[in-house]
Amino acid sequence: MKRIFEIDPWKLTSHTFSKEDKRLQESMTSIGNEYMGLRGNFEEGYSGDSLQGTYYAGVWFPDKTRVGWWKNGYPDYFGKTLNAPSFIDLPVTINGHKLDLATDKISDFSLSLDMHQGLLTRSFIYEGKDCRVQFTFTRFLSSVIKEAALIKVKATVLSGEADLQIASHLNGNVVNEDSNYEEGFWDALNEDANGRSIQLRTKPNNFGTPQFTVLLKEVTREDGEVISGDVTTASGEVSELFAKTLTSGQSWELEKDVIVITSRDVADEEQAARADELMAKLTSKTFAQNLADHEAVWDKRWASCDVTIDGDPAAQQGIHFNILQLFMTYYGRDPRLNIGPKGFTGEKYGGATYWDTEAFIVPMYLAVAPKEVTKSLLEYRHEQLPGAFHNARQQGLKGALFPMVTFNGIECHNEWEITFEEIHRNADIPFAIYQYTRYTGDDSYVKDEGMDVLVSTARFWADRVHFSKRKGQYMIHGVTGPNEYENNVNNNWFTNTMAKWLLGYTLERWPLATEAAKKRLQVTDEELAKWQDIVDRMYLPEDKELGIFVQHDTYLDKDLRSKDTIPADQLPLNQHWSWDKILRSPFIKQADVLQGIYFLNDHYTKEEKERNYDFYEPMTVHESSLSPSIHAILAAELGKQDKAVEFYERTARLDLDNYNNDTVDGLHITSMSGSWLAIVQGFAGMRYNEDGISFAPFLPKKWSSYSFKINYRGRILALEVEKDKEVKLTLLSGEDLPVKVWDQEVTLKEGQSQCLKD
Repeated sequence: MKRIFEIDPWKLTSHTFSKEDKRLQESMTSIGNEYMGLRGNFEEGYSGDSLQGTYYAGVWFPDKTRVGWWKNGYPDYFGKTLNAPSFIDLPVTINGHKLDLATDKISDFSLSLDMHQGLLTRSFIYEGKDCRVQFTFTRFLSSVIKEAALIKVKATVLSGEADLQIASHLNGNVVNEDSNYEEGFWDALNEDANGRSIQLRTKPNNFGTPQFTVLLKEVTREDGEVISGDVTTASGEVSELFAKTLTSGQSWELEKDVIVITSRDVADEEQAARADELMAKLTSKTFAQNLADHEAVWDKRWASCDVTIDGDPAAQQGIHFNILQLFMTYYGRDPRLNIGPKGFTGEKYGGATYWDTEAFIVPMYLAVAPKEVTKSLLEYRHEQLPGAFHNARQQGLKGALFPMVTFNGIECHNEWEITFEEIHRNADIPFAIYQYTRYTGDDSYVKDEGMDVLVSTARFWADRVHFSKRKGQYMIHGVTGPNEYENNVNNNWFTNTMAKWLLGYTLERWPLATEAAKKRLQVTDEELAKWQDIVDRMYLPEDKELGIFVQHDTYLDKDLRSKDTIPADQLPLNQHWSWDKILRSPFIKQADVLQGIYFLNDHYTKEEKERNYDFYEPMTVHESSLSPSIHAILAAELGKQDKAVEFYERTARLDLDNYNNDTVDGLHITSMSGSWLAIVQGFAGMRYNEDGISFAPFLPKKWSSYSFKINYRGRILALEVEKDKEVKLTLLSGEDLPVKVWDQEVTLKEGQSQCLKD
């Protein structure tokens, strides 16, 4: 655990520059606007250890994956997000010396990310031999003009005289840190000195996936007016140099405006004209005016999604940070996109889409964003069904197999135990349809497009199971459950349970499908009978003596022991133990059985939940960022309030406190919804089904109060929990709403509040 930023409800601020923590700082000060994003790299450049990272949404490359142990059905390539051409570069020289914080003496360092709107500001004083100069850099990515980035630099001479040179630089000569031998993935197409632009294309590939072309254009302004400097070009680069001599007390401020266009939206030959058009729109307003427009978008978002916590500034900072990063990554404006585990903050996980979205993001977005945002996530998977059919065929199976990792629906992960075995995703992803339907009350999707997904995945499961004649039950062998610290196990309880659920839900919904869906899918009576037989006779491992669901067939044969027996210097396990030792151990990476109990919460009694929680949690090391939130929610439901708060603090500040010692690689974006889920579904006990919504709140001991708003079936509901178990409910807008709080049922009317006590 390491904390490098000061505690503040709405800002990340540090007054210390630590070279050792540079990558950590870069991850935490990443910003984005759904269309593009970048790590907190320094505009002037940095020669020390750093992970340079600029990323454009939906722009990726199919890297080679064929190796000596390639197997039939294995993905042809590993999809990876690309470190894209950089647009923030503003190298500075002072009296002929290149500014570089890796080597220069500086003072009064300050770095701040304003979480109201993602405004990043950095300042410091350069302590030179013949002058002292204060520099301030400010930048944001517009939420109004998605293709726009705005960067500002101000230099003020505090003593002496400074001959300053600042170059506005666009740099396409970038590489991924994980590439082989610094292999590049971009080919330069054009450098336009007059247009201050560069155009590049991803290298050709042999897999039939698209090549992407990008165009970057910049202009520089001083006092609001476009200025011209000395322009030079090189392959994949353009640079414009500006110079000024300042004496003590004088300042110089430049603004760099950037437009980024990709071929996902604009054809190659039309990109320059489109960039000109957008640049004219951007420069018709000042930096301050563009920032005000950007802030207005965020003000509206925060008004509907903010969670307030009184009495615990660290907890408040954590959830503000997580919501900011989530919404900078995805807010549903482009249905072709999804949410990668690292978002725009690093290369790890390839920048692709995982099952995390449906399992962890959808429950939050349903309540804090317009319904259309979640609908876009559902449609994203529907559009990728052709790839899912391909994946199933690759394994010699019927139906559709959604990928573990993807950009286009086709599996592109290069670990066999994930690609072949972690197939629980093929029920987790359709589970989002169930959640959407229950929460919104809108069954139009599940009746039509959603039925394509349900039936196609049901056909996969019906082919993937096998029937054990010895036991007279259906089984699923050779899988990896959510606990990735075990591979190739038989009858993972979670996988079997979710496969059974998927088949059962499909059977339940099939009679209600639209006639168009029924005609498309042509489900036979024989198929329906087979699905029902699997539901009726699915094997679910259980130990009646312990009263628990068994994680998989041989789990109880392990050397079972609590994680407290692991020496502290051997944690996290994935950074200290061999993979063989991890696989043989009883330790659980993340919720597995408990994930199933969370998903299908109303299927189990409180006693069943408690026995399984008490058995599995002590062996869970929570080395997946997805783990703490599930345990927080279940702990809260079971009355283990202190434990619930402990897990909330971990999920809320997972990155801010670097709990897993891996935030240097980027933020854990898809787990960030966990802090919201821990409060709303955990502390406030929100549950919903077809019939309505209920709450069972408690107030953490350290907190004075907390509050949040949700949208629910066309209403906006505010809930505030205060001391002495008092709860205030206010229906801010919408039709009358019946709500259950603990065992009390009330009907809320628009504009009215009701206060309840347990």
